[in-house]
Amino acid sequence: MFKHKIEIQKSKIMRTYQSVFDLPKLDEALKMAAEVKKNPFGWEHLGKHKTCLLIFFNNSLRTRLSTQKAARNLGMDVIVLDVNQGAWKLETERGVVMDGDKSEHLLEAIPVMAQYCDILGVRSFARFENREDDYTEKILNQFIKYSGKPVFSMEAATCHPLQAFADLITIEEYKKVKRPKVVLTWAPHPRSLPQAVPNSFADFMNEADVDFVITHPEGYELDPKFVRGARVEYDQKKAFEGADFIYAKNWSCPGVTCPDKYGQILSKDMSWTVDTEHMSWTNQAKFMHCLPVRRNMIVTDDVIESPDSIVIPEAANRVVSAQTVLKMMLESM
Repeated sequence: MFKHKIEIQKSKIMRTYQSVFDLPKLDEALKMAAEVKKNPFGWEHLGKHKTCLLIFFNNSLRTRLSTQKAARNLGMDVIVLDVNQGAWKLETERGVVMDGDKSEHLLEAIPVMAQYCDILGVRSFARFENREDDYTEKILNQFIKYSGKPVFSMEAATCHPLQAFADLITIEEYKKVKRPKVVLTWAPHPRSLPQAVPNSFADFMNEADVDFVITHPEGYELDPKFVRGARVEYDQKKAFEGADFIYAKNWSCPGVTCPDKYGQILSKDMSWTVDTEHMSWTNQAKFMHCLPVRRNMIVTDDVIESPDSIVIPEAANRVVSAQTVLKMMLESM
């Protein structure tokens, strides 16, 4: 009994948030999210006289707005720093002779930033320069190591856990059967995009009570640590059959089967674009996407504008996922 109580206590302590495994049991996290959604101002006392610093190395719309709103719902003050606008350019590598355009090193900037806040959120995309640097989360982990403060990911090189948590919350709200079939499908895009969203979506779906399938052209195999026990189907039509949710997302080559092509575009096959015919293969599935979306590349107008599109409620749940995570972090302080 005593040991069990200790384990429950430990499960509540959350100093970092990078993946589904940083949450308590997933069903507990979902229940908490439902409570937060019903009563968004019920925990304002937790953030009183506390500051949340949101650091953006990359552009953002939903993450920026939803995380600010989530923090303020909890009574926190919020500081937003755009690293590439109005701040010194930051060097991230050790051993570099800083005689170029970068005036400050991240190893000094991080502990300085930490002096001005109680919790840090960091958004830093994959650079596609070095797969090892990206997949070891070099930037995010420096914040965790050198700040001395709780740190959460607002999208890192390989994961976007706030988005994936919001996705799962949305699926829970819209599912019509206890164990729905959820399909993550690759779709074409004109630019090389990171694997962060599909990685985290797979991360969460593998831990949820869903029938999870991933479909993509050959060469786009996600890292095995995210795929785990999911079924991978290269035939998109077979994957869609009987699906209850279709999650469309582009990602560039993850470099699993072809390391020399990491971050590259291997295909722009428009037959993978989700259109009305694709959705007709499903069990009247709900369409999902993290946004922003390239219309008529990822998905056609008629599908994203249909009654079965839930991209807007999905985006709204970004506040809920962020607030639930921040609530747990504040309770751990």
